[in-house]
Amino acid sequence: MLAQNLESDFPPKLAKPAQRALAGAGFTRLEQLVHLNEAELSKLHGMGPKAMEQLRTALEEKGLSFAKK
Repeated sequence: MLAQNLESDFPPKLAKPAQRALAGAGFTRLEQLVHLNEAELSKLHGMGPKAMEQLRTALEEKGLSFAKK
């Protein structure tokens, strides 16, 4: 569990279901999410509105964003 936290730069308060959904889909870094639009990512089981907002904010803080539709 600790190793996963060192590898991931997702928000620390991201809900466990969202963390599992991202890990299960092979995502460990925010930069990987720029290739998906919000609709695609929200289809993952465990990705709720709050998790999407947290990820959107984290991306924006790094000058990144989800892919456009």
